[in-house]
Amino acid sequence: MVEVFSQQFIVIVPAAGIGKRMLAPCPKQYLKINDEAILVHTINRLLSHKKITKIILALSDDDDYFAQTTLVNNPDVICVSGGEERVDSVFNGLCAVDEAEFPWVLVHDAARPCVSHQDIDLLIEQCLRQSSGGLLAAQVVDTIKQSESSSSSAISTAKVSSTIERSCLWHALTPQMYKTIELKSAIEQALCHNMSITDESSAIELANLPSLLVSSSRENIKITRPEDLALATFYLNQQREREENRCA
Repeated sequence: MVEVFSQQFIVIVPAAGIGKRMLAPCPKQYLKINDEAILVHTINRLLSHKKITKIILALSDDDDYFAQTTLVNNPDVICVSGGEERVDSVFNGLCAVDEAEFPWVLVHDAARPCVSHQDIDLLIEQCLRQSSGGLLAAQVVDTIKQSESSSSSAISTAKVSSTIERSCLWHALTPQMYKTIELKSAIEQALCHNMSITDESSAIELANLPSLLVSSSRENIKITRPEDLALATFYLNQQREREENRCA
């Protein structure tokens, strides 16, 4: 049987986006929670996990904010150039991974600072035990409506087209974890064929490879809209209090 914690892991964090839906004066990953940038909270949460040793951070070439963070001199954070889209940033990160040293790679959103160590443990354990890549996810609990047309605006209205059966639907979260060689090949092939890649799992699906859905806490939110900042602040404060109580 595979010893699920016998190896170390590296995490790619794509952080080249600007987060238009936050309507903020700076990229959302640099908004502050408790006087620290969201990106700092996210990276520190990952590096404090006992089996994560390195972070590959994909940044925009014209990023003027990272140098002002406490991460700038961290030897465990390796910076690479980000791309135009998330998938480009992830691929650039994969090109910097030593496949022999890190046969598995995790990818995590820069704006998900509330992910728990317990959920990361579960993802790693399940992927290694089943020798299959996978992702943290949460089952859909709301009634889901299909609209007649799409809209990317922050505030909009639309007409209902239909109600979608939700029993087999999941919200895709991160980290997502895959074999390094397989993920790199899947993304490369998808890019060559101009296929739409919204996350690592979608590239793996297009390559006809299996992907596990590993149930995650709903505290693992992605900060996307202004109201998410307050909720993430609440979760981080609650998590800190729980940790302090355990150590007391």
